[in-house]
Amino acid sequence: MGRIFEVRKSAMFARWDKMAKNFTRIGKEIVIAVKAGGPDPNSNAALRRCFQNARSVGMPKDRVEAAIKRAQGKDLVNYDEILYEGYAPHGVAILVETATDNHVRTVANVKAIFNKGGGAMGNSGSVAFQFKKMGVFKLKPEGLDADELELELIDAGLEELGEGTSDPDNAGNTFEVLVLRCAFADFGSLQKALEEKGISPISAELEWIPTTTVSLNDEQSEEVLKLVDKLEQDEDVQKVFHNLA
Repeated sequence: MGRIFEVRKSAMFARWDKMAKNFTRIGKEIVIAVKAGGPDPNSNAALRRCFQNARSVGMPKDRVEAAIKRAQGKDLVNYDEILYEGYAPHGVAILVETATDNHVRTVANVKAIFNKGGGAMGNSGSVAFQFKKMGVFKLKPEGLDADELELELIDAGLEELGEGTSDPDNAGNTFEVLVLRCAFADFGSLQKALEEKGISPISAELEWIPTTTVSLNDEQSEEVLKLVDKLEQDEDVQKVFHNLA
């Protein structure tokens, strides 16, 4: 059918793989949130955040409900959240968030990916000091006055407000968004302030934001991003953060 068909097919499968990975990641987050704070989203802010993120990636309602039931079932799988640190080629710092029911398997897999990708795992604390954990909210800008919103949310912990681009949706489309950042400790208060204003974020995440970045040429950057991609594909990995500019 020709090269164009093959390229489109490859892109389609890549989107499906990413979609499946997002569903698995958010499913684990729901299990962890329900176990920690119960199944009622009205009293569980972490679960409300999971629901927002599930909607943002088009996660079916039955998948969400199945994750909640799994968290309350007798055969509950306990996930430990573990942060691994390391370096990619050319000195790029990497943090790997995982949720695992077998930390021996996970650490072996993560270490192998680092080694095969020309990087190296580090000890706890060897990389994290180069990042700041922050709450990151993405909003649709329609109907919002960014300057007014910034003033109204400062008391709720807002530290930064700027423009950004959404992650590709299931069809591969992106769009402009407002990006709000706050300190990790202020995540709940900013989430509550947005809810009180009737603003439903596209996504609400806790992310590791680099305090400094490393600039590389295209070839070097590709080496780093290949390692990041391999880490993201591991079944136990939730998110990967790096300080590549």
